[in-house]
Amino acid sequence: QNRTQKSQSPPPKTPTTMVPGMAPKPAPPMPAQPKKPQHMLVLGTGFVGRYVSERLLSQGWRVSGTCTSAAKKMELELLGMTASVLDATTSNIADLHALQDATHLLISIPPIPGVGDPLLSSHADLQTTLTSGNLQWLCYLSSTMNPKSASSKLRYAAEQGWLDLVDELDLSAFILRLGGIYGPGRSALDTIAKRKSSSRRQKLRESKQYTARIHVADIYQAILASMSIKSTRKIYNVVDDDPAPRSEVFAFAQSLIEKRYPDLAADSAESNSQSRIIAAEKRVSNGRLKQELGVRLAHPSYRSGLQSILDSWLEGNQ
Repeated sequence: QNRTQKSQSPPPKTPTTMVPGMAPKPAPPMPAQPKKPQHMLVLGTGFVGRYVSERLLSQGWRVSGTCTSAAKKMELELLGMTASVLDATTSNIADLHALQDATHLLISIPPIPGVGDPLLSSHADLQTTLTSGNLQWLCYLSSTMNPKSASSKLRYAAEQGWLDLVDELDLSAFILRLGGIYGPGRSALDTIAKRKSSSRRQKLRESKQYTARIHVADIYQAILASMSIKSTRKIYNVVDDDPAPRSEVFAFAQSLIEKRYPDLAADSAESNSQSRIIAAEKRVSNGRLKQELGVRLAHPSYRSGLQSILDSWLEGNQ
């Protein structure tokens, strides 16, 4: 007998009902979007700007910078930067694409005699350009100054110009007044090793009784520290704890070289200079740098700074 088997149809679907007291199962989370790296633009990528840029690049930042020649542009690009050649007196800064995209702006272009700050004096649309961008932080690198000198007056006017510019912008703004800048490749040790004769400007510095100095690593520290606080018009002296005559610094550098590189330790005019003392000195306080920004100097004295440079030479030769 053949039995006709009735095909069984699936049971009818019952509507989903929510069990009282139980929340619906949440949807799976969306994958996290990668955080867009912060973008530093350095206007005037010289000794300090390059040092800062290299370290920010190693921390995953995007870094752009301006320079004054095609050769320097190529050097910066080899570091991983986006570089542009900029004549601050004639180039249209609004055409600088990085200015619209940058979250941080470091300005290291000095004022020009007869012109003043070239960016402020030549570009009336600078505030509009900054307002329409992504800028969160601005820092102008100035110098410790004797207010009576012409160059210091230019610096002071530039500082005030940048502070006035950011008055209506919602961002943190800082003026860092730097002492005499030194670091790897730019120090009394390097001058002696290269046996360069002093320039006229350097000889004038020898006649000062005291000069405030700062290692470039501590400038970088101050810049990083300023990024962590909200401020609109803050000015800090960025100097070490040990202002000293240039002749004293060169004498110490000479003693370091004599111990390790006797062949380089020829008598140096710098180390034996006994030029007359003049009134212009640069002895300023770094108290606010330590108290408000919390900077703990890596090199509170030129002795520590020069020793670290010599140690880097030794490491490079191993």
